[in-house]
Amino acid sequence: MRQYLDLIKRVLDEGEERMDRTGTGTLSIFGTQTRYDLREGFPLLTTKKVLFKAVVYELLWFLRGSTNINDDLTQHSPIWDAWADEQGELGPIYGHQWRNWGGTGIDQITNAIDLIKNNPQSRRIIVNAWNVADVPKMALPPCHTMFQFYVSGPFVDVQLYQRSADLALGVPFNIASYSLLLMMVAKECGLTPRHFVHTMGDAHIYTNHVEGLQRQLQREPLPLPTLRLADKPVLEQTYEDIVLEDYQHHKFIRFKVAV
Repeated sequence: MRQYLDLIKRVLDEGEERMDRTGTGTLSIFGTQTRYDLREGFPLLTTKKVLFKAVVYELLWFLRGSTNINDDLTQHSPIWDAWADEQGELGPIYGHQWRNWGGTGIDQITNAIDLIKNNPQSRRIIVNAWNVADVPKMALPPCHTMFQFYVSGPFVDVQLYQRSADLALGVPFNIASYSLLLMMVAKECGLTPRHFVHTMGDAHIYTNHVEGLQRQLQREPLPLPTLRLADKPVLEQTYEDIVLEDYQHHKFIRFKVAV
């Protein structure tokens, strides 16, 4: 995970001071890219503890097409609580767009898997969460807006474009979540998961996260864990089917969420 730490150091050293909608203030760089090779281990940050259980529950919640925090899959993932309305609803966010684009019944996840199986050379294996017509109805517009799969022989990669990237708090979750999704898709399609490519627009560090990240940079990365999946299709996977092994990590660092 040196790639992640190098990016943190770059933003701390070179980032532009900018105000943001939360009023917190950030250090920001526009346009970055990091690449993680899943053949070297599962890219879960080791220089601080990442709550992998929350990563899994959130991804399964998205894949289910849910947009309400009262769904039982969110019981260990309170990430979205701050944005939900009194009924727990968030509007047509990720899961809705992934599984029922704009309410039209288009299932982008199923379509992407079908293309990987039947037309792996396609340059159109894309899932898009940024539905312009629905953005005003969303409690929080998508930060990770679209992703594209790329099949090369026995391997499959995925690239994510993220318009806004909270490097301390959100990005470790995003890395783990999309790497997990890549592994799930690869499993169903009989391929080997290879690269998760993370392209970011506004890559930023909130000013109240700087001290914690400076502490994190002083820690030595530990060996990456491994991940085992049940032999099931993506949309049939459950929490119990996803097993993280040998996760060594440094102590948890608490970062305040900027709402």
